[in-house]
Amino acid sequence: MTRTTLIALSVLACTAGAAEAQSRHPRSPITAALNAGTTGLGAEVQLNLGPVFTVRGGVDTLGYDFDQSYSDVDYAGRFDFDTVSGAVDLHPFLNGWFVSGGVYVGERTIDLNGTPTEPVNIGGATFTPQQVGTLSGRVKLSDTAPFVGVGYDDSFYRDGRWGLRGMVGVAWSQKPEVGLNSEGGSLSNDPAFRARLEQEARDIQEDAEDKAFFPIVQLGLTARF
Repeated sequence: MTRTTLIALSVLACTAGAAEAQSRHPRSPITAALNAGTTGLGAEVQLNLGPVFTVRGGVDTLGYDFDQSYSDVDYAGRFDFDTVSGAVDLHPFLNGWFVSGGVYVGERTIDLNGTPTEPVNIGGATFTPQQVGTLSGRVKLSDTAPFVGVGYDDSFYRDGRWGLRGMVGVAWSQKPEVGLNSEGGSLSNDPAFRARLEQEARDIQEDAEDKAFFPIVQLGLTARF
């Protein structure tokens, strides 16, 4: 066997070894992720633009029931969060740690339903359950919510296919819009009572201003293509 043949065989062996390592450890600039957290369950796609920047796009959905009291009225509440998101992650240390900024776009609402069983204060005046009937309301947050966060994502800083992702941050929106209505009460259609409902809605809006700031905590699993 000639020296040239040996060199050729060595090159082929090295090439085959490199190809095998590449197949075991994909280096694609694209990953998919599944997330869970305060924004609900979500899925996203990430595109790596180099050692510093990654762009992401995703969808999230969240729905849960809770109890909430405003003034004298106890409400059964329902929070719904259905959004798409886009973000840019900056990795300043050229590793998994990142700073993120982006926006959530979509419907975020809180539905309220309450049926008083004793006299309650509505808009500064007291009314009986028979006069009030059933109250229903909606707290609507703005459809666009910018956010900032910090976290760790090793998807593009390790050789394996699977990675871990975590982020904490906050999203914010404009002051919530609140509507309140009464059905089935003896005063449900009374103009004076409806004026009290409008005042009550304004009071709820003030109490709900903290809902404009939404904490973000996410944990996820990433898969590199």
